[in-house]
Amino acid sequence: MYNLYFIHCDLKLSDLVVEGKTVWKNPTGYLPGRMAPFMNFYGFMSLAFVILGIFWFSQYARFWREVFPLQNCITLVITLGMFEMALWYFEYAEFNETGVRPTGITVWAVTFGTVKRTVARVILLMVSMGFGVVRPSLGGLTSKVILLGLTFFVASEVLEMVENVGAVSDLSGKARLFLVLPVAILDAFFILWIFTSLSATLNKLQARRMMVKLDIYRKFTNALAVTVVVSVGWICYELYSKSNDVYNEQWQNAWIVPAFWQVLSFSLLFVICVLWAPSQNSTR
Repeated sequence: MYNLYFIHCDLKLSDLVVEGKTVWKNPTGYLPGRMAPFMNFYGFMSLAFVILGIFWFSQYARFWREVFPLQNCITLVITLGMFEMALWYFEYAEFNETGVRPTGITVWAVTFGTVKRTVARVILLMVSMGFGVVRPSLGGLTSKVILLGLTFFVASEVLEMVENVGAVSDLSGKARLFLVLPVAILDAFFILWIFTSLSATLNKLQARRMMVKLDIYRKFTNALAVTVVVSVGWICYELYSKSNDVYNEQWQNAWIVPAFWQVLSFSLLFVICVLWAPSQNSTR
């Protein structure tokens, strides 16, 4: 990090106006040191989504007659993820090449990412409620689920826009904290509702002795529980590392914190794809 000061001690120069331009460049390009690793990271994530997409779409094409609505939703999440990762990669590549953060690409990357996260949370909630597996529709809960999803989308979109569009500052102020709180509260509400619904669905499957579906839901519950535990642990690590790094001395490792959330999200999506992959027995 650099601080640039212009200082003069001559009172005669009080009305002097200095105009100029500074150009800062690293050996690998214009990306700031904290952001430079993201270009390679999103390149790898794009490749990971392509591999997952090949697996999923090949199964989808083979058993398209057996596909049910939930699998269409998973297809949408994978497609959004592929676009999001590719857009982030091109955003950082353009920034690295020109030294100017491309507003248009950033806006699209942020929007695709927010839509993907919103749809993913809504799908997790629908799966937890047993939609398409135990119950054919959500009934009166549909409007509540849609309202929660839309509220989360708006809160997340505003936060991501403020954090990313045109921004290269390492500092975060009170405005960011104000925007983070609604997203955190909505996330907590999603988690609470998901696990409450999962408990009811598991009891229903056990009562009806649907053992194959029960086994799938137990694996799904375990994957979600591990994800939540790891998330809480990582949040504690984030708080600890930030409190012990007041002057940003650990800037080389700063990229790992947001990158971890992308990897964790992808891991959960991968598990869901394995559990609910299209097959000749999907409909049954």
